[in-house]
Amino acid sequence: MLTSTKSGVPEKDKNTSVSAAEVMGRVMHHDQTWARSEPTTKAGMASCIGSDMSIVGNIECKGPAQVLGRIEGELRASDLQISDGAQVEGSVIAQNVTVCGRVKGTIRAVRVKLQNGGVVEGDIFHRSLSIDENSQFEGSSRRVENPTDPSSSVDAKGPQKKDVAPAPLASINAELADGPKH
Repeated sequence: MLTSTKSGVPEKDKNTSVSAAEVMGRVMHHDQTWARSEPTTKAGMASCIGSDMSIVGNIECKGPAQVLGRIEGELRASDLQISDGAQVEGSVIAQNVTVCGRVKGTIRAVRVKLQNGGVVEGDIFHRSLSIDENSQFEGSSRRVENPTDPSSSVDAKGPQKKDVAPAPLASINAELADGPKH
């Protein structure tokens, strides 16, 4: 990319053109600790929230994402890596979620993995859940067919019945019909 000139000052090589995405892709490739495989988008890398970033608000990513910093709000991505040191406070919705950092809120994903000391404080709606021995989970988990669909995550305790008054017992009805007994 850079070549030396006779003056010793680096000069850009005219035959080499590198985009920021390519450079970030190389950096991400060496620094990532994805459990299965490195996520890729059309540009060849995951969107990244850096360790020096703090975001308040909702984030929607069309492809994979990696969080190294702090997010307060809803986070959506196709595949999501919440890295060691990262914090998410709010809802997380993705096909695959790997938590190595901290999540305080609801996770809705087809596959959820807590690993490398990951911490989740909240409910997890999933089809598949794995928790490493060094990770922590405080909340409830529920296996559902379509975890990314908010309507499928009714109440963690199960479907609720409509408010219906209980039917009176037959013995009470008989006493009321006969009147008081002395």
